[in-house]
Amino acid sequence: MTPPLEHLSRNGRLDRFFIGGEWREPRGTAKGAVVNPATEEVVVRFPLGNGADVDAAVSGARRAFAGWSRTRPEYRAGPLDRLQELLEARSELLAQCLTLEMGAAIGYARTAQVPLAIAHVKTARDVLTTFPFVEQRGHTAVTYEPIGVCALITPWNWPLYQITAKVAPALAAGCTVVLKPSELSPLSALLFAEVIEEAGFPGGVFNLVNGDGPCVGAGLASHANVDMISITGSTRAGIAVAQAAAPTVKRVAQELGGKSPNVILPDADFDRAVSLGIAAGFRNLGQSCSAPTRMIVPRAQLAEIESIAERAADEIVVGDPLLETTTHGAIANRAQFDRIQTMIGVGISEGAKLLAGGPGRPGGLNAGLYVKPTIFSEVRTDMRIAQEEIFGPVLCIIPYDTVDEAVAIANDTVYGLGAHVQGKDMEAVKDVASRIRAGQVHLNYPAWDPHAPFGGFKQSGNGREYGLEGMLEYLEVKSILGYF
Repeated sequence: MTPPLEHLSRNGRLDRFFIGGEWREPRGTAKGAVVNPATEEVVVRFPLGNGADVDAAVSGARRAFAGWSRTRPEYRAGPLDRLQELLEARSELLAQCLTLEMGAAIGYARTAQVPLAIAHVKTARDVLTTFPFVEQRGHTAVTYEPIGVCALITPWNWPLYQITAKVAPALAAGCTVVLKPSELSPLSALLFAEVIEEAGFPGGVFNLVNGDGPCVGAGLASHANVDMISITGSTRAGIAVAQAAAPTVKRVAQELGGKSPNVILPDADFDRAVSLGIAAGFRNLGQSCSAPTRMIVPRAQLAEIESIAERAADEIVVGDPLLETTTHGAIANRAQFDRIQTMIGVGISEGAKLLAGGPGRPGGLNAGLYVKPTIFSEVRTDMRIAQEEIFGPVLCIIPYDTVDEAVAIANDTVYGLGAHVQGKDMEAVKDVASRIRAGQVHLNYPAWDPHAPFGGFKQSGNGREYGLEGMLEYLEVKSILGYF
């Protein structure tokens, strides 16, 4: 048994939900399974919640809201500090858990999945301690108050990261929460709930119910005592949640799909721009909604860019995620593996030029959900591989003749989550960035910033996460006239 399973089994967490400050047995009998993507073997079965579990969790959150929402910011900062410390202390256990449940290479889990998740807790705590919950405008007080009970639905591709990105600002704002993690990656959520308990949050402030979308997700979205729902997932799932939430007029925040462009301008350093672009597109095996998987490049330099891209792809090491030498592990689940294989076939049938990768597993890997990092060139923007979110290590190189055409290609998508622009002339780079319809634009591969608001235009969703704007999502605005 792996260390995460040993830990959860020893502490009796594998078959429990965390509701009202207690680890409770589920009300139903349905079971889910965690499959190790590296072996395709079931490693544990766990309970799936039902409507009664949802009601219990929401009731626990509602009872706790009356007290937690009235606490002072400095009081809420205390358990957030302890949460950060405890997550740091268990970072190795969490990294191994992520490798087990969603196939991330252990090195990537240690250096990205876990530390970036912890950064969201620190960021929420920092925002909390400086945020003006009461502002004066003449004789009027404008106050910011917690919205209430928040249902949070998180995905399988960045399990812990997306949990902290939602839970930390919600708790900082004074809300209480019910978390439904992906049923494909529930183990890290159980470890997180255990840390929440040890950090000293009052009972009912945080609640966890494992379950699937049609039952637990829909139950939370439609629940009359849930004031807000935040979902990270596919556009299809976001639409379903919004429809279920509409009759109760609750706030809905959605971080959904993407097909992010990476515009490489003619004056860019191609060696750097292309090689780092391949790394960014294939980060987390392309299983990121903001992955820049459309590389938009000057046609005159296409041959040079193709050569650099092929070399960059050759440096990727796909294999056993527990090996230190592996840079990219296994795809998180069978459905996603099959989707990637299908879309690689679509790209070939559409006539795109296959530069690297292709269908099937990499050589020497006869079992497990491993895919070849794949690069297509001479892609047209009307091809399916240029329009549909593949959510895997499949990158399209799309040539352009003018910068105006490059911007048009970048915006030729129903999505608008992330974007990248590369070039030496910063005025030109900034101009292109200002013309791209996306919620977050990266210029020349900057360092990640947990305070930079993140969210989408168009079908990539609504609302923002991270930093100040991330906490504002969980607050209501009240004006009190005659206050001053």
